[in-house]
Parts: sequence; structure tokens; C-alpha cells
Amino acid sequence: MDSVHAVVRAASRAGIKVLSIYAFSTENWKRSKLEVSALMFLLRKTITSYADELDREGIRLVLSGRIDELPKSAREALRAAEARLAANKGMTLNIALNYGGRQEILDAANKALASGVKKLDEKAFAALLYTPQLPDPDLLIRTSGELRISNFLLWQTAYSEFYVTDTFWPDFREEEFTKALLSYQERERRRGT
Repeated sequence: MDSVHAVVRAASRAGIKVLSIYAFSTENWKRSKLEVSALMFLLRKTITSYADELDREGIRLVLSGRIDELPKSAREALRAAEARLAANKGMTLNIALNYGGRQEILDAANKALASGVKKLDEKAFAALLYTPQLPDPDLLIRTSGELRISNFLLWQTAYSEFYVTDTFWPDFREEEFTKALLSYQERERRRGT
């Protein structure tokens, strides 16, 4: 959580409009029951106490993923924080919980089928994703030296720039975040051209 606090503060102060953090994947349910229970307890406790700081900073909270499948206590705490921070005008913090990129695409396709849509374009399909109000990310930061997307924002990262650091997430702080931003600023964005 120290990394989350540090990165959120740094992103907000840097003028970042939207920051998405992958907190719990759909695959994380395969972990031990004890570990999942501990994570859900930590999540509920953290969001309840962290909402005050987010509110002071004017940060809006958005949740993406299958939130309704989370345990009731965690779900209620998250939804309460999201509602409390909904009118804030600063940076938007998108927390991906019970999230999987493939699942998001399947859920969007199933919504389209259920609505009877016969044909979709990219804009119409994107509107069916978990957070259609958010722009596609410009930069995806990958910690721990991993060279994979890990099922995160598969649709949205089609033209995102990637930054990979060997720093593990628990040690990731403002200094490493600033390095990622500086690396991004030096790039020429071509978006498929």
C-alpha cells in the first residue's frame, strides 16, 4: 500500500489525469483461501482509511472489473468510497479489482449479443467495456522486470507505450515513477503510423 500511496501522490502532483492500478486479478482467486481472505480484509480496511486522503487531494475513484463478485464487506466499502469521491475534480484513480482483460472483452461482447447488436465498430465496442468513460492509457508501467501484459487492459493498451523496470512493486516509489514519466516524455508517439 505504501507504493500505491506514493504513486498516487506523485501522479496527482505531476498532473496525470488518470492512473489505473491493477490490484486484484480474476486469476488471483486461485490463490489459497486464507491469502484471498487476507487480501479482501486488507482491501476493505485500506480503502476505508485511504478515502480521506483521496478526498483531501480531490481525487476521484473509479472501480473496474467484476466488483459485484467481491465479498460483500469489501464491495460495500469500495462502492461507498467510489460514491463519496465521485464529484472530485482532480485526478481519476481507477482501481482494477477482480479484473481480467480477456474477461472484460468477453463481458463486453456478451453485452453486445444480449442487446441484439448486429455490428460493432471500435467506439461502440469500447463503450461496453468496464470503464468506457476513461481514455486509453498513454503509458503502461510494468514492475518486477516482467515483459508481459498480465491480462491487463488488453483492449485499451493497443497503442500504449511500455516502460519496464526491475524494481518490484512493493519497492516502487516516486523516484521510479518519475523515471518512467521521463522515459515516456522522450518518446515519439506514432499510434500505429
